[in-house]
Amino acid sequence: MDRMPQTVAVAGAGTMGTGIAQLACLAGARTLLHDPDPEALARALEAVAAALDRGALRGRWSEDEAAAAAERLQPAETLEALAPAGLVIEAAPESLELKRQLLGRLSQVVAGDCVLATNTSSLLVTAVAAGATAPERVVGMHFFNPAPRMRLLEVVAGVHTGERALAVARATGAAMGKRVIDGADGPGFLVNRVNRPFSLEAQRLLTERIADHAEIDRICRLGGGFPMGPFELMDLVGVDVGFDVARSFHAQSFGEPRWRPSPLVARMVAAGLTGRKSGRGFYDYRDGAHRPDDPAAPQEPPGAGALDGALVVVAGDTVLAHELLDLGAAVGFDARTPAEADGELPFLILDCGATDDDPPLQGGPQALLLHQGSLAALDAGGAAIGFHALPPLSPGTLVELTRGPAGAGSDAAADAAERFFAALGCPVAWVADAPGLVLGRIVCQLVNEAAFAVGEGVGSAADVDEGVVHGLNHPRGILAWADEIGLDHVLGVLDALAEEHGAERYRAAPLLRRLVLSDRLGRPTGEGFFPADGDGDDLGGPA
Repeated sequence: MDRMPQTVAVAGAGTMGTGIAQLACLAGARTLLHDPDPEALARALEAVAAALDRGALRGRWSEDEAAAAAERLQPAETLEALAPAGLVIEAAPESLELKRQLLGRLSQVVAGDCVLATNTSSLLVTAVAAGATAPERVVGMHFFNPAPRMRLLEVVAGVHTGERALAVARATGAAMGKRVIDGADGPGFLVNRVNRPFSLEAQRLLTERIADHAEIDRICRLGGGFPMGPFELMDLVGVDVGFDVARSFHAQSFGEPRWRPSPLVARMVAAGLTGRKSGRGFYDYRDGAHRPDDPAAPQEPPGAGALDGALVVVAGDTVLAHELLDLGAAVGFDARTPAEADGELPFLILDCGATDDDPPLQGGPQALLLHQGSLAALDAGGAAIGFHALPPLSPGTLVELTRGPAGAGSDAAADAAERFFAALGCPVAWVADAPGLVLGRIVCQLVNEAAFAVGEGVGSAADVDEGVVHGLNHPRGILAWADEIGLDHVLGVLDALAEEHGAERYRAAPLLRRLVLSDRLGRPTGEGFFPADGDGDDLGGPA
């Protein structure tokens, strides 16, 4: 069994290289750090020493461990000084020609059994490996930024990568304390590919004026539990960086519609609005904080209050319908199904997918769950309003509402829905009409991209979920969340978007559709991307 080599070298002393060097020396390897810029190398050595001291003060490791790690870290002023390494990790800037040249030079310096790893996040490992004299020893080791803190390492095999190179990369990641997953060589590998819709779908929502950028971010934070909204994240990473990645995806895929860059972002980059680093992006950072803090979630739902005992009818056999029945009853509403209502006049009707077997929904203001179409498609010109939320629903979870085209929808329905969700402790946001509204569109597209990736063998369902949680700080695994929502709900949103937009970018992944057709719907049937009991086959995985 291969282990982490006793000597590990890092070529490139920027932010990523510095973080990787810290990980290597802490893991017990003699660590050689090289950069052609002597000042950059000196700064990196100082940064690692400072980080080791801070970690000891915070109890992440002992002072003795910090001192021992610092002794293991050594500067290498030339590439030739990296000759003793059993593994060299290049962390050069994202230039294919530069990385190829670097691997070519390293091939002449290190021993024939030394593994060469590239930390590229946007280039094909196969393309980078073409610069080495023996491409079978080149492997992708994609660390996530900041490398010392993010718990994930993505190991990527190029076309020629050998098993020993893969084994050394995995063992090194494990020694560094990382959760190691495998990803296939392709645009974005596994994790960054799956996350593409988080920014791209948000950009489409903004372009279509479904909501403004601040509202989209707030919905993602309070409705989905994401630590940052997509526009905040784009500003943090750099709008120009994200645009370059989008163009790379689109080019490498020969024009895949799901990955088409946004003209909106192209204009922003041309205008120099690149995010925090320029002082302005989607937000303005010149005067400090770009937004107010979100309110804390209530410890207990407010309760129905004056509406205690009011009849709320919830139709449908969806996951969300059952949650609304339970939550409504828990705070004091008389929550019933249409059959149980027996014709009584309700305070509010929540239609979450009424079936032909349900009695007619009438006699009270109505809100339609927009999981199978927009409000315009489901209730054109009617008096209902639309709503959407994703399970699991709990106090503090934001619910989206819409009136449909030209403000259609009765004031009575709007008022009743707002009062009902307030009683559950759920804030609301009013947005323009669309299938899935804001969060539903973004999350269903994340699920769809993950389903494409798993179906194509880019990674397994388990690796997808481990990747987005440990590499991107998502609040939960995206495919486990899909099982919780119900895969029929996800497919319904996607099919409705495809029909209304007539766009290829919303076509459902074949794997997702097959799961629904085979009645593997997730929580509703006990099996979806994952078996309910945690045992059984894990879908997908690199070939």
